[in-house]
Amino acid sequence: MSSNNQPDDDVSRRDFLKGAGVASVVGVTGATIAEQGLNKLELVDDPIGSYPYRDWEDFYREEWDWDSIARSTHSVNCTGSCSWQVYVKNGQVWREQQANDYPRFDEDLPDPSPRGCNKGACFSDYVDADQRVKYPLRRTGERGEGQWERISWDRALTEIAEHVIDEVTEGRYDAISGFTPIPAMSPVSFASGTRMINLLGGVSHSFYDWYSDLPPGQPITWGHQTDNAESADWYNADYIIAWGSNINVTRIPDAKYFLDAQYNGTKRVGVFTDYSQTAIHTDEWLSPNPGTDTALALGMARTIVDEGLYDEAHVKEQSDMPLLVREDTGKFLRASEVPGLGADVENPEKVMVMQDSEGDLRIAPASLGDRADKYDPSKSIELDFDPRLTVEEEVATTDGQVPVRSVWVNLGEELSNYTPEYVAEETGVGVETHQKIAREFAESDAAKVIHGKGVNDWYHNDLGNRAIQLLTTLTGHIGRNGTGVDHYVGQEKIWTFNGWKNLSFPTGSVRGVPTTLWTYYHGGILNNTDEQTRSMIQESVNKGWMPVYPEERGDGFRPDPSTMFVWRGNFFNQAKGNVAIEETLWPKLDLVVDINFRLDSTALYSDIVLPAASHYEKTDLNMTDMHTYVHPFTPAVEPLGEAKTDWQIFRELAAKIQDLAQKRDIDPIDDRKFDREIDLQSVYDDYVRDWLADEDGALADDEAAAEFILEHSTESNPEDGGEITFADTVEQPQRFEAAGDHWTSDIEEGEAYAPWKDFVQDKEPWPTFTGRQQYYIDHDWFLELDEQLPTHKRPPEQQDQREYPLRYNTPHGRYSIHSTWRDNEKMLRLNRGEPVVFIHPDDAQRRGIEDGERVEIYNDLSEIEAIAKIYPSADPGTVQLPFGWEKYQFPNRENFNSLVPMYMKPTQLVQYPEDSGEHLHFFPNFWGPTGVNSDVRCDVRPKEGGDD
Repeated sequence: MSSNNQPDDDVSRRDFLKGAGVASVVGVTGATIAEQGLNKLELVDDPIGSYPYRDWEDFYREEWDWDSIARSTHSVNCTGSCSWQVYVKNGQVWREQQANDYPRFDEDLPDPSPRGCNKGACFSDYVDADQRVKYPLRRTGERGEGQWERISWDRALTEIAEHVIDEVTEGRYDAISGFTPIPAMSPVSFASGTRMINLLGGVSHSFYDWYSDLPPGQPITWGHQTDNAESADWYNADYIIAWGSNINVTRIPDAKYFLDAQYNGTKRVGVFTDYSQTAIHTDEWLSPNPGTDTALALGMARTIVDEGLYDEAHVKEQSDMPLLVREDTGKFLRASEVPGLGADVENPEKVMVMQDSEGDLRIAPASLGDRADKYDPSKSIELDFDPRLTVEEEVATTDGQVPVRSVWVNLGEELSNYTPEYVAEETGVGVETHQKIAREFAESDAAKVIHGKGVNDWYHNDLGNRAIQLLTTLTGHIGRNGTGVDHYVGQEKIWTFNGWKNLSFPTGSVRGVPTTLWTYYHGGILNNTDEQTRSMIQESVNKGWMPVYPEERGDGFRPDPSTMFVWRGNFFNQAKGNVAIEETLWPKLDLVVDINFRLDSTALYSDIVLPAASHYEKTDLNMTDMHTYVHPFTPAVEPLGEAKTDWQIFRELAAKIQDLAQKRDIDPIDDRKFDREIDLQSVYDDYVRDWLADEDGALADDEAAAEFILEHSTESNPEDGGEITFADTVEQPQRFEAAGDHWTSDIEEGEAYAPWKDFVQDKEPWPTFTGRQQYYIDHDWFLELDEQLPTHKRPPEQQDQREYPLRYNTPHGRYSIHSTWRDNEKMLRLNRGEPVVFIHPDDAQRRGIEDGERVEIYNDLSEIEAIAKIYPSADPGTVQLPFGWEKYQFPNRENFNSLVPMYMKPTQLVQYPEDSGEHLHFFPNFWGPTGVNSDVRCDVRPKEGGDD
């Protein structure tokens, strides 16, 4: 080589590189230019060749050497449901790898394989982690102090069993609560505890509403809770609005469908208050002011209506817009109120009225009074006449002449409030921008909204849901592939519903309770709420619309809850109003049992902690509504220490209860509410018995329980064949064969699942009061609160804005799934290692806060410490503290929820119709009051002495 680092003989660097790639180029000697250059290079000694110790290289070779491979996944409520291959060497989990064998059902869609994220890729850290619970522990200090003693399994189960027996024999079985979230992520583990709680006459808690995940607008409008397209259907859309759903952070395994859709010509719009990690990948970004999503959606709806961009045929047939409403009462005009109308229907008092194009009154087919039940596929909403949308006149009724207007006219009056100028002023989104997006959405062939938790965290979440749903109804973007409102927050919906239900609740008699209401009652919050809300809560409970347990006894006395089992979840960490819970509710509980594989915040405040098998140490199933596959957990290694699977733990507890009850010869106890006896002498026999086949001992182990779920579910064992067994799922993920009754479309060969086809295409009545997509709710409470139609209301202020000028938000984070992985070293290294609060530069500068400085976030409830991260992408005036951090990760053990008060919206406590509730009734995780996270104010200040 020459001194100027050029090859000799006039071979330039450009020619050398070019020649290396083009062998046909030769020099005058007949050799290629590349060969000429290579001939001039000098060989040097391998510096490692003479290194005396080479065995370290084997470490890298052995990374690709293993003893066995197991198929497993992660039970963390992330919506992902990703199949993983777990590699084992010398009895240790050696590494994990995303499975790549999901069967493709449509070659035109992106490959479903692989699925996974950075968190799942390091779950093996937990298998042998320091925070693993290896042995049963009993608290020795105060709750929260973290002082424990190791005890034997027999001692732990005996103490729990003796307490349970005392509660049941004293008639306080409904003071025993069981909390565990989301069955889809591991249904056998979910059922393990609920099965025992059910046999004891105890109470099972809701979770979807408690986490602020449940979108109340969906059952209000559609009579059905959260039916979504699988994420592969995003690719079928021509237009997607990601509305409060930070896909790239919270839907990592599915983000590829959103990102790849651009190659299919899909336009993507983001609606986020901050410039989120998803907003940067959208074609347009709208940033409404916090809490104004409803105003933005209604402004877009006005544009669609004013400019005639709505699908008139869809609106007339599929929605309640043609139905007539009495102006004097605000109630729907019923067939029973119109002489000569409704004689051919069973219950004309629950049948609505339309007007046809000739001006004659007609019954609305398949209203609740014109069908057998909430769901009635034998009826049809198809019309054999053309109804009028615009009706405003008087009609003859049994009460005389009554002025009526159609829902369409009422909606038009509501939308008239959302002038372009008002929407721009209220939301901060420009006139031309929101109108343009509305036009494009309406004019697309297939458009959809991906709806996230960002809208649900507000007090008026139901209004936001309903307004966003209205956009799809007006445009007819529903009930077809590539359309709809897809709401994903956790693995909230289980495919194998019937098998899971029968495994979880064998008696068929279930005490279910809305956790938000239960906490309100027993956490002392009810006495501190406003008078109107308090009276409505009491009325709802008194009328039996919403249950509270323990039940009120005959003398008017209601006992306190006494016992709490928590497994597969972190109740204490996720609790809104956790100051009230810690100070008022928790002291009422005589026994708190936490069952988990790691020490979390709930364990810290429990009395007995039992070691559960980790995700790589058990047998179970896993599924999500983000895709149409089922795959398993299988044990890659033996449980660490003395850990056991959830099914084993509760089975052995049932055996201990039965053994002690038999020794004491305890008689069966009559259940106050249900026609059954609680027999403690047979609780273990009943636990392991297959009640459907009446086979003793059939469900003694975890795999048998998993097989039971698959065998008794339409999705995995339809009547027309195609059974999926547990062994099939171990071989590779299996696409479900069919969809059960709790889904609203069929699973079709070669098509991604998309909901609502039963109603839109097959014309079955929607499971609402009117039989249609229902935007007008004539319940007395909705009328009293002026929420009979979607309307924008500003968030209630829980704190004085002058004293607490900043909004406080706790979104999902990138580096954990809820609290799982918040204590993982690899994730902490990516996230500053401790709680971080995101602050806009302007807000930080005004407070003298620098990046990386320790700060206090505070309001009238509490204060917490975190590290400040200056975040230019933030919404000015709002601070974000991603949730999930454990209480013990904060210096004063107040966590992200310590600043969040707890309150409920009365409209979410109703039953509708009031007398029968077919449309809206309490059912766990279907309808009930949600927790609220975002209507909170705070301020931030530098921590005094924070750099010490």
